[in-house]
Amino acid sequence: MFIKDKSVNVMGEELKTCSDEPKTGFFRDGCCNTCDADQGSHTVCAIMTSEFLAFSKYVGNDLSTPRPEFEFPGLKAGESWCLCASRFLQAHYEGCAPKVNLNSTHHKALEVVPLEILELYSENI
Repeated sequence: MFIKDKSVNVMGEELKTCSDEPKTGFFRDGCCNTCDADQGSHTVCAIMTSEFLAFSKYVGNDLSTPRPEFEFPGLKAGESWCLCASRFLQAHYEGCAPKVNLNSTHHKALEVVPLEILELYSENI
C-alpha cells in the first residue's frame, strides 16, 4: 500500500480534483496526488489539446488511444489529466505545453517545473 504525500497544490492550498471523467491521477482518485512510488511524478493537472496529444504520441506516450486492458479510455482535447511533470516541461520547451489548473496541480510538480513556467499556462489566473 502506498502512502500519499500531503494533498497540497502549488499555491500552498488544498489540492482540488483534476478530473473524475476520465478518472485521473497516480492513485486514480481524480486528483494529482503522488507518493514515492510515483516515478513519473503525475502531478500537473493539464487540460489536453490536440497539439499536445499529438506531441505526446510522437514522443512515445500515446494518451489518445483507448487501452481497455488498463481501463484507460483515451483522452480528447478539453479533458484534464494528471500529467508527468517532466513531460509537461518537455512540452513547454517544444512549444506545445497544454494549459494547467494550478488549483489541481500538486506542489511536488515544483521539484521539476518552476512555478513561473506553470503560471504561463494557468487557467486560474
